[in-house]
Amino acid sequence: MSETRPTNVRAEITGAQFTIGEISQQPEVWREAAANVEAERAQVDTFLAPLLDRSDLRIVLTGAGTSAFVGGVAAPELSRLLSRRIEAIATTDLVSNPREFLAEDVPTLLISFARSGNSPESVAATRLADESLSDVSHLIVTCDPAGQLNQEHQGRKKSYVLLMPAAANDQGFAMTSSFTSMLLSVLLVLGGGGSREVAPLVAAAAGIVEVGWDEISELADDRYDRVVYLGSGPLTALARESALKLLELTAGQVVSYYDSALGFRHGPKSVLDERTLVVVFISSDPYTRRYDLDILAELRSALDPSRVIAVAPDGVTTAAGQLVAFEGLHEVNDSFLASVYVVVAQILGLSFALRVGTTPDNPFPSGNVNRVVKGVRLHPLDGAASGVA
Repeated sequence: MSETRPTNVRAEITGAQFTIGEISQQPEVWREAAANVEAERAQVDTFLAPLLDRSDLRIVLTGAGTSAFVGGVAAPELSRLLSRRIEAIATTDLVSNPREFLAEDVPTLLISFARSGNSPESVAATRLADESLSDVSHLIVTCDPAGQLNQEHQGRKKSYVLLMPAAANDQGFAMTSSFTSMLLSVLLVLGGGGSREVAPLVAAAAGIVEVGWDEISELADDRYDRVVYLGSGPLTALARESALKLLELTAGQVVSYYDSALGFRHGPKSVLDERTLVVVFISSDPYTRRYDLDILAELRSALDPSRVIAVAPDGVTTAAGQLVAFEGLHEVNDSFLASVYVVVAQILGLSFALRVGTTPDNPFPSGNVNRVVKGVRLHPLDGAASGVA
């Protein structure tokens, strides 16, 4: 995989080698992920077609943390493509409240996202679904072939495992290329796309990595100790992922918040002060974009415009202020667009981390927060021997 000279220079930063490399590699990882989907198209379609033919099929996208946000970003676009209701429910909710979230005993396709597949909730959610529902199938989207989730579902009749490229199994603390590769893969698998759909995203992300990195890094200056991310529809889930990246990489030293463009006025706007940076993700949908531009203009009239950054596809006109624009993406739907937008947030989170002095590859050397969650005690449903505890 080729790297530009600036990327090589950045990769020498102690304690950030994995994170820098995993942000930078995403264009190539996406190419490989799209090629993998194309190679498995016949097999995965054979698995999915009978399920998708069922009008009563319930589709649930699940995962924990960043993996849950994959579902949050993907669900609106998949609902549009498949003309059916698709729900994004975190494994952390499914495991703690299965009676509520698995109350409908209807044919269900549970799509599980996991970087390692070793988080306690990952396997527990699939087991609880098997226990609670009379007809459930599993699509596992994961990055680690050695992970427990892959090992448990590989070869099962009612399961299909889609493995990400090896490079997507991030070694850094924060999920970066694992998030975007799983997101694009599920959109391509269920939407029927491939390399052609990914090509403009690859070009746009490569431009940011190779040319725009330093400009984004400069935003992480001493003026700010809190950052707010805003977006509409699937970009609200992206805003949540972006806020988490910043919080993780800075070990909580820079406070982050997220909301929707319309929701922010209803109280959360109180978070703004003279040390706040705001990033607004602008929708490619002309109707939705009006609301994004309204909050952008409102914030830029109330704050120093340099503190309110718009991230948008090309051709979008915004109020005076800084704009990160991506060429060739004005017709790309927001769930796909999110894969490129998040690269901006990843670079910004990394840059803030380096500014405050954390080591991004391991922001918590004490081990009080872990790359793979620990300390979760799983309880059997109704105290019965369910195989979950």
